[in-house]
Amino acid sequence: MNPFLILVGAAFINNYVLTQFLGMCPFFGVSKKIESALGMGIAVLFVMTIASAITHTFYHFILIPLDIAYLQTVVFILIIASIVQFVEVFMKKAFRKLYTMLGVYLPMITTNCVIFGATLINIKDNYSFLGAIENSIGAGGGFLLALVLLAAIREKYDNHPDVPWIFQGFPLALFSAGLMSIAFMGFQGLIAGG
Repeated sequence: MNPFLILVGAAFINNYVLTQFLGMCPFFGVSKKIESALGMGIAVLFVMTIASAITHTFYHFILIPLDIAYLQTVVFILIIASIVQFVEVFMKKAFRKLYTMLGVYLPMITTNCVIFGATLINIKDNYSFLGAIENSIGAGGGFLLALVLLAAIREKYDNHPDVPWIFQGFPLALFSAGLMSIAFMGFQGLIAGG
């Protein structure tokens, strides 16, 4: 399949957050400020890409030949957890402020269903190694895009005097995410067969 179509399909047409509703916890939890949304989105993109490369290789060269593919869930989660530990230590040393801003959401990447979902979808859709990497980059880019867009919207209207108090915070974020989801559904006809 065309690499461009895989990237565009994963980022826009089948955006894991806005059309498949995976990874909603960090999507709402970290989308209050653009800076933290950008940091989380980049971390997820990095972890998702590396995790997909490792899980794809591990699945095809270890689990399948040993006839233990039924262990993929446990193995994939262990691989993702190991990568997240590396990212967490690196961010703690190199980007202390961002590490503090992300708080509990950074270790939660380990159980973030958007990353786990991407690794499983790569196997289910029988992507080649490069196809799995392209799908993961597109999916991670789509997650990053959705997160930053929601953060920008939330920064604009949070504590705005014209917003009734009952809609401030999470209710308006939920409404905004719903409108974004409808907008992303408009990409469905962009690619034939997408």
